[in-house]
Amino acid sequence: MDKTKILIIEDDEAIADLLSYGLTQEGFQTCTEANGAFGMKQLDQFQPDLLLLDWMLPDCSGLDICRKVTHQYNIPILMITAKSDITDKVLGLEFGADDYITKPFDLREVIARIRTILRRLEQANHAHDRVTPEEAHIHFKHIVIIPDERTVKKDGRTVDLTPKEFDLLKTLIDHQGRIFTRSELLEFVWGYDYAGDTRTVDTHIQRLRKKLDASDLIKTVFGIGYKFEKLED
Repeated sequence: MDKTKILIIEDDEAIADLLSYGLTQEGFQTCTEANGAFGMKQLDQFQPDLLLLDWMLPDCSGLDICRKVTHQYNIPILMITAKSDITDKVLGLEFGADDYITKPFDLREVIARIRTILRRLEQANHAHDRVTPEEAHIHFKHIVIIPDERTVKKDGRTVDLTPKEFDLLKTLIDHQGRIFTRSELLEFVWGYDYAGDTRTVDTHIQRLRKKLDASDLIKTVFGIGYKFEKLED
């Protein structure tokens, strides 16, 4: 079985070496780069299964890398940074990060978070494998969702959704009529429920409504959270 490959973009050599050594000991294959430019090249050459990304790099912001990776590749991102303010956490998540850990960190926690992200991804892939051809496309209004391709089309044109926007939409539509709290959506889509991070759910909901013109279907339940209205058969 091929080893899971992890790309580490971190300019602190000591931290990069620690991460690489620790992950290698856990059975992962790693590649490290000290700046964003070389890191972006390795995305095509190394083809990682997960990206460990430092927020502050010498040639660019990790947020810029996060945004590019989110739009060009379908791989999870774990951001590692000295920034611990809740606003920074929300910003990183809105740019496409799957999780966030602050320095100084315990290597065991990094490994645990990586395994959690990869486990969620594997579960999602298995769920897609079980989908029958009849269930492959979801239609509502002028929208078509193609789960196995992770694409959404509006009036025949592909809608540019981030991975988290797609996951949020799929979670809501898979549970039509169910009212989710913001914390529950964080748990379903992002895989954790930190207090205070719920603002990122609001931002993603607003973007989905605008991109899909679906304010009448993605409903706010005041004082609780959100739901997707049941579709008529």
